[in-house]
Amino acid sequence: MKIILAPDKFKNSVSGFEFCKAVEAGLKEIRPDLKVVTLPLADGGDGTIDIINFYLKGEFVSVQVHNPFFDWISASYLFAEKSKTAFIEMAEASGIKLLKHEQLDCKNTTTLGTGELIVDALNRGAEQIILGIGGSATNDCGIGMATALGYRFLDENDKEVKPIGANLSKIKRIDTSNIHAKLKSVKFQIACDVENSLHGKNGAVQVYAKQKGANKKDRVLLEQGLQDFSEVLDNHFNMDVQSVKGGGAAGGMGIASKVFLNGVLEPGITLVKDLADFDHQIQDAEWLITGEGKLDVQTLSGKTIRGVLDSAKAKKIKVAALCGAIDLDENKLKDFGIDYADDVLNYSKNLNDAMENGKAYLVEMARVFAKKRL
Repeated sequence: MKIILAPDKFKNSVSGFEFCKAVEAGLKEIRPDLKVVTLPLADGGDGTIDIINFYLKGEFVSVQVHNPFFDWISASYLFAEKSKTAFIEMAEASGIKLLKHEQLDCKNTTTLGTGELIVDALNRGAEQIILGIGGSATNDCGIGMATALGYRFLDENDKEVKPIGANLSKIKRIDTSNIHAKLKSVKFQIACDVENSLHGKNGAVQVYAKQKGANKKDRVLLEQGLQDFSEVLDNHFNMDVQSVKGGGAAGGMGIASKVFLNGVLEPGITLVKDLADFDHQIQDAEWLITGEGKLDVQTLSGKTIRGVLDSAKAKKIKVAALCGAIDLDENKLKDFGIDYADDVLNYSKNLNDAMENGKAYLVEMARVFAKKRL
């Protein structure tokens, strides 16, 4: 009997790899004959890079690049020589995590460093680049990234503007005569889990700029900048950028990835499943065992388990969810397509115990599942 293990992490408690090890141990205590296939997953959040490397089997490459305020830092990305695939997280060069809270000021930050990481990957021979655009400290609509790749953003006097959000309204023309020679031949996939439009009520500024240090006056400036620059983009690329779902992700990096990189915006879980060859690997499985820290209504909106359930349904495979906590009743679980569910809180003394001893409880939960259902 073939069983698939395809969990996300339990945040701050159990990694996807630890889940697989614990559950496999529990299952095999009861049924040593089982064929267990390990396919840990992630949806683009923390820890995604480790999961991606499980499938890519790449190496970390360290590069000197510019941080959000144009200072030199060392940032790294993943490169797999065999498949010529790079995985770049924009947060490594252009992320909030690089700055102290009092430094946040997204009208003056740039995505230049992310572009420099892309340039290094191109020069290294990458044929496919996966770009994760979460956790940014920027609102420059990706002009910093594009500048690194040879795009030039010119004002009314044909002078190049500094690539920061505060200058978006100054841009009147885009010069593409000197873009990186390899840019057009590389496939870009963008891990994007939001559907915000570029500007407006649900846009980059109104939804995200405040948490990136923009005060009320800054937000007016940045909103106007995105509106003005979207007209320049519409004219140059002959498209309606405001209609692109996810265009406002990461301070406009969503639309920038589409127009400057010709990238495809996809949910993180979709990209990871593709790398894992997931739908092929799960064929002929009897059960698919998944899990995450908390199973609740949010799980429906593009999280890992949602991706697992979609694949399982298409292949008519039964699904078991072993989670940290479950906040759904039995009927909801059935509606989701979950045939068996159990959580660590059924076994632990309290939440602290659950967090600290999650691995041990997963072994026990797997034993119980095997006795009941296998």
